[in-house]
Amino acid sequence: MTDTGSRNAPDVVDVVALGESMVTFVPTDPGRLADVSHFERGIGGAESNVACALATAGHRVRWVSGVGADAFGDHLVETVGSYGVDVASVRRDPDRPTGVYFRTAGDRATEAHEVAYYRTGSAASAMAPDTVDLEAVRAGRVLHLSGITAALSEGCLGLVRELTAPRAGRPLVSFDVNYRPGLWRDADEAQVLLELARGADIVFVGADEAREAWGLHGARAILEALPEPGIVVVKQGRGGATVFDKNTRGLEDATGTATFVRALSVDVVAAVGAGDAFAAGFLSATLRNLPVRDRLRHGHLAAAAVLTAPGDLAPPPTRDHADRLVALDDDAWGRLRLGPGWTQAVQAPEEVRTP
Repeated sequence: MTDTGSRNAPDVVDVVALGESMVTFVPTDPGRLADVSHFERGIGGAESNVACALATAGHRVRWVSGVGADAFGDHLVETVGSYGVDVASVRRDPDRPTGVYFRTAGDRATEAHEVAYYRTGSAASAMAPDTVDLEAVRAGRVLHLSGITAALSEGCLGLVRELTAPRAGRPLVSFDVNYRPGLWRDADEAQVLLELARGADIVFVGADEAREAWGLHGARAILEALPEPGIVVVKQGRGGATVFDKNTRGLEDATGTATFVRALSVDVVAAVGAGDAFAAGFLSATLRNLPVRDRLRHGHLAAAAVLTAPGDLAPPPTRDHADRLVALDDDAWGRLRLGPGWTQAVQAPEEVRTP
């Protein structure tokens, strides 16, 4: 494999995101994949989505991955780089292809939704402790990983285990469980995700995926299964999200403080990428040392930006705009309703509210 960049000591950035991104083909019209004749090309990848969102929000971000020495690899590197992300540590593989996938235009939650992945043997699946630049990976204030990477190959699993293992001076490790049943064949395999999450400092997990992967019901059960991470973020769908902050243990109870923030009312265009955007919003606020409640609100706003746009990525609100909305009192926050184009609005928060 060969590098796209130099072997000089990497600059320290705010966030390093490591994981596979693929070229995505989405139909221009609804219908079965068998019936579709025209597709639009995009990119898709949990970690690169987070990287692009954070870079757009003004942070210094590096994406580490593997792509083929092919045109699709060119497209991924150029597209992610166009967001201002450092892509010098993405490795080009002359022997393995860039992963691609096709999906139907409908919502993923419907039974009619189809996805066809062509990622087996991809360049990213060849990532391992001895095939990536670990110095570049660790040169960040935050290292963001997801469970998807661990499922790609034994080498990828070994890499994620290496990066979540206790180590002096390691960056703050953020881990999004991102449970994908198709990648983990049985319950025993899914337990690997729990092991990896326990090695992180910040964990993002959906209540639904914790139930499906680990048989855990409720936010408290999830917290009890994750005693090590200082921050556990439990996403509860349209209800909202709860953060357990064990770094403030003793202020309220033995497990630290629990903060819940309700989700916003959103006119959903497409649900793809909302979880990645939520993680990016939360991490952005974490880098700014904002209070936990505000981190959750920034997560919800970032998710709302993607929910009201058709793709995995969407222009976020300006920092000033987001900060004004985050500062609303609870009643005003609860009355917000956001629709397509809201991130470009310049009006005051009072004018964004709806009854």
